[in-house]
Amino acid sequence: MKFKSIRDFDLKGKTVLLRADLNVPTKNGVVTDSTRIDRLRPTVDHLAKQGARIVVLSHFGRPKGAPDPEFSLSFLAPSLKESWGVDVVFGSDCIGTSAREAIAKATPGQIVLLENLRFHKGEEANDPTFTKELAALGDVYVNDAFSAAHRAHASTEGLAHHLPTAAGLLMEAELTALTNALESPKKPVMAIVGGAKISTKLSVLHNLVRKVDYLVLGGGMANTFFFAKGGEVGKSLCEKDMAEEARAIMSEADKAGCKIVLPADRVCVRAFGPDAPNAVYPMDSVPADMESVDVGPETIRAVTEILKTCKTVLWNGPLGVFEVKPFDSGTNGLARAVADLTAKGGLLSVAGGGDTVSALENAGVCERFSYVSTAGGAFLEWMEGKPLPGVAALSASQRTAA
Repeated sequence: MKFKSIRDFDLKGKTVLLRADLNVPTKNGVVTDSTRIDRLRPTVDHLAKQGARIVVLSHFGRPKGAPDPEFSLSFLAPSLKESWGVDVVFGSDCIGTSAREAIAKATPGQIVLLENLRFHKGEEANDPTFTKELAALGDVYVNDAFSAAHRAHASTEGLAHHLPTAAGLLMEAELTALTNALESPKKPVMAIVGGAKISTKLSVLHNLVRKVDYLVLGGGMANTFFFAKGGEVGKSLCEKDMAEEARAIMSEADKAGCKIVLPADRVCVRAFGPDAPNAVYPMDSVPADMESVDVGPETIRAVTEILKTCKTVLWNGPLGVFEVKPFDSGTNGLARAVADLTAKGGLLSVAGGGDTVSALENAGVCERFSYVSTAGGAFLEWMEGKPLPGVAALSASQRTAA
């Protein structure tokens, strides 16, 4: 994949349209997790040092194509200033007179935050007229919103066909990490996939078994695979109607030389709840009146031994009900093993999607993985092997320029 970075441009005096993902979690109008904001700072710092006028574009929530005060981005200006250390001016629309006036008043190095893109139906429809109105506001388009790259919207795909285009530093780091983890990895490669249901990750699993050496399964989906092999799972979460799909994936894995690793033991309870009485059973001995809620210590030991032979690991999804203690022990134990091996320099570890970030934060290892993506849907679609419109547009813009 060929695309330009912001390092490839002389941006002094230019107006840069920076597509960010500021769809951050909030409570009562206050940002409760600033990770997405903080990760944009390297790009903002680079643009400011270059002397660019920075115009930030983003969506927030689902306002259904019309202005809605509940989804206004105006409350974010103080948070951006606190994180980025730069004055932020708010424009009350993302196109039209108010947007042009806010940008005109900005000085080089200053930031203009424009109103929610989704206040206009043209954003999600990737409408050519709306896209041209956005493009008219700037000289260069920079996409730093990988987490929105699976959407072919005006601000994620359309703009790349109208302006000189570059990936921001966050987008560049994300694409580099993902390429190194699955497209051109150092082998052997292990993928760890957890979660409740295989029905939500069928495409992911079919793609992974063709690309990795070991596929470690946890959570409820591991029960479905074990059931598909003729095992008993007690009262555990299990998609029995997906047994045939599980067998198809196992057959595909055999043909591709991928070893599917199921839990060796499970932590089981009769009545689920915080600190519920529990016991560890071998996977093939789960009592009929109990349900499994976590992987056991033998599973962590066995997977860690395989990990020691690997060069790359890709992680998506928890191995148990990590939100309720002590049933986060399995996820925590394996996450710390990955982090320790990463620290020793022999393992590239990349994680993301769904509850993965929360699970790794709970384990206290986010900063110790090689890369942790905050993208949800985009990360999963990349794991499925699907082309992402926002990423493809970066390459397409280079072909157009050529």
